Amino acid sequence: MASRRGSPTLRRRQLGMELRRLREAAHVTIDHVAERLECSGSKISRIETGQTGVTPRDVRDMLDIYSVEPEYAEQLLKIAREARQKGWWQLYGDVLTGAYVGLEAAADHIRSYEALVVPGLLQTEEYAQAMIHAARPDISVTEVEKRVRVRIGRQSLVTQDDPIDLWVVLDEAVLRRPVGGRAVMRRQLEHLSEAAGWPNVTLQVLPFSAGAHAGMDGTFTMLLYDESAGQNFVFASNAAGGLFLEKDDELQRYGFIFDYLRANALRPDESDSMIVKLTKEL
Repeated sequence: MASRRGSPTLRRRQLGMELRRLREAAHVTIDHVAERLECSGSKISRIETGQTGVTPRDVRDMLDIYSVEPEYAEQLLKIAREARQKGWWQLYGDVLTGAYVGLEAAADHIRSYEALVVPGLLQTEEYAQAMIHAARPDISVTEVEKRVRVRIGRQSLVTQDDPIDLWVVLDEAVLRRPVGGRAVMRRQLEHLSEAAGWPNVTLQVLPFSAGAHAGMDGTFTMLLYDESAGQNFVFASNAAGGLFLEKDDELQRYGFIFDYLRANALRPDESDSMIVKLTKEL
């Protein structure tokens, strides 16, 4: 059940899925579990969907109800304890409201299509600051800086000893929009060109000449896990933050869209040539 890149957020979701499977296999209702644990049925439902944490004691009580073998129960209790640990990003809970950063931290592969801005994992600090300030003029300078710190912290996933496999398709508009001014954008494009040479990063540009395409409904990111069957996600961005999709047909649809986008994008070497060319023009 565990990913090689542990994250309390993913552990919580994995544990919830398994608790639900065990409850259904034991033919026990949510209401019955809630009565035994002296809590609401909605709490049990939130535990099973990973929306809320659960104490090891409650997990032990639930496993007793489901008559789970002691050896397997101990494995699940270990996961329950791991799920209660704090990820570094939780220090920024006042500016992070969703589960994305925690789920991203455990991913093995990320597939992303971006039509408007450079993805957070590949942004320079100056670009991130300018982008966040422009996108959220209503927030304070302090909050902008906290959001930048989170964004920079996330980037260790790409550069650490055991990095994620990152494949990004960028719309040409991302490269041509001068976020933060010419100097900031020049450094950002130089960073993109450098990142494109890293062995764990594949970067492609979808040129204007491609015309209408399958990604025009919006940007998205696929979070994929080698050791977590049934735990892959698509995060579809929107003005309210974004939406997690995890049904098989949704994953298949976005997998098809991403395959279409990368097939119609410039090859990685051609993409890097475009980035270098645009850098020289700034």
